[in-house]
Amino acid sequence: MSGGAAFLLKGIAIGLSIAAPVGPIGVLCIRRTLAEGRVRGLVSGLGAAAADALYGCVAGFGLTILSDVLIGQQTWFRLIGGAFLCYLGVKTYLAQPGERAVPEVSLSLLGAFSSTFLLTLTNPVTILSFGAIFAGLGLADSRDGGAIPLVVGVFSGSALWWLTLSSAVSLFRHRFGPGGLRWTNRVSGLVIAGFGLGALVSSLV
Repeated sequence: MSGGAAFLLKGIAIGLSIAAPVGPIGVLCIRRTLAEGRVRGLVSGLGAAAADALYGCVAGFGLTILSDVLIGQQTWFRLIGGAFLCYLGVKTYLAQPGERAVPEVSLSLLGAFSSTFLLTLTNPVTILSFGAIFAGLGLADSRDGGAIPLVVGVFSGSALWWLTLSSAVSLFRHRFGPGGLRWTNRVSGLVIAGFGLGALVSSLV
């Protein structure tokens, strides 16, 4: 196996390991898939995958100065991310399920992508996770031809997880009527807001 292929496979494994744990992005993706369709859920996941790839660049290219700045500002990131999660949680809780699926217009898809992209970027745990994984595997500062396939692999692995999740959840979408979607919105809203409150509290201690 060539060096580039090996880095690509390692990147895919890293992307899957970062994306798979259930968190606020996962809850948001599941809720959007159930309420608004697989495309909306997948695009939401791709926003997180793009942010994962960006942080993969920071770790893979050995941009320690940038990573130090990001980690040094993690209190502000937690505040911003926590407030945004609380806002999304309240908005999701109060959302009323429509009789028809929401049209997948480009603006709504852009909003779905950008919301999860920003949420992932403002999560300092993400950059810490990438730094720890890359260092543990001896991949930090892989600028000798391995960084690019590594980053492509990270995005691919993360995107593969979100494609799998949104496709699996969409299989059950037809079983959720207005009442089921209403409860989905409430539960999802509470969980997302809970993550937001946790981030806010952690930024103050």
